[in-house]
Amino acid sequence: MKVLHTSDWHLGQQFYEHHRADEHQQFFSWLIDTLVSEKINLLLVAGDIYHTATPPASSENQLYQFIKNVKKRCPTLQIVIIAGNHDSANRIMTAKPLLAQFDTHVVGRFDVNNPDDVVIRLNTDSVNAHIVAMPFLRASDVTTLSNTENGHDYAQGIAKAYQLSSDCALKDKPASTPLIIMGHLHAKGGDISSDSERNLIIGGEESVTAQIFSSQANYVALGHLHKAQQVAKSDTIRYSGTPMPMSFSERNYKHQVCVVEFTATTNNHIEVTVNPLYIPRATEVMLLPEGECVPLEQLCEQIANLDLSRYSQAPYLRVKLSAGDTDTTFREQ
Repeated sequence: MKVLHTSDWHLGQQFYEHHRADEHQQFFSWLIDTLVSEKINLLLVAGDIYHTATPPASSENQLYQFIKNVKKRCPTLQIVIIAGNHDSANRIMTAKPLLAQFDTHVVGRFDVNNPDDVVIRLNTDSVNAHIVAMPFLRASDVTTLSNTENGHDYAQGIAKAYQLSSDCALKDKPASTPLIIMGHLHAKGGDISSDSERNLIIGGEESVTAQIFSSQANYVALGHLHKAQQVAKSDTIRYSGTPMPMSFSERNYKHQVCVVEFTATTNNHIEVTVNPLYIPRATEVMLLPEGECVPLEQLCEQIANLDLSRYSQAPYLRVKLSAGDTDTTFREQ
């Protein structure tokens, strides 16, 4: 079974008032081609589908068109989507009955009284997996799980939520069936960009340890952090990162998706291999100068020397100026 893990699409984002629908569409075209060429059986989208809780109708349409188009090219593909902190749980769940007709399973919220609701059991000709599809957990979602003598402990509430749902998934999971955990959170030690991800600080806690994930999980697919990275030095606990830079601080990120292959071996052992596939960048994001500020004349030379013919779309460019150069004539220069 081959799985593709992606996250943090942020449909509807404006980059300094520039709409990015074309960039997202180019990503979707590449993603569909990749799903076909890699013969992917299961697509995991780990939250922040939209950039805001009230995305424009055009962004919702873009998501639904993608699902329709990908199912035409990959008829047996299964899709699992969870809500992130940018998403509205209600909005994600509204389309659930219709998306189910396209083998697309969406989870917007966690119910303490029904932890099994976030467990998706797939058993088709091409997909065999138990998936804990845990959406972003707000403090109100885990209030009853976070009570301590000293008040509420958000990290404890999250850990218990994952434990409850993982126990449900394991209860009836055959030994030869992979356990996949999805989440949208900040895992301790994760590398966060300087001006993109919202800090998830609730009750004094902004991150949780990787120990909250069941030791029996074969793969943990995470969203929220925009830089693709491993967690706790584990090859099978990963953030896929964003498909494109969401800020200038992300201009040097190697944006990717994770292709995860599960192979059953003897004695019901499941071998897991993870390979990143790098996403071509539709629009470049640049900063001049890269280092310290330079005199205005030198900066103008650097701008003039840019070879824009290399780019099919004009890049986003931020320039840095020293305070002494920002007189009334610098814009003309």
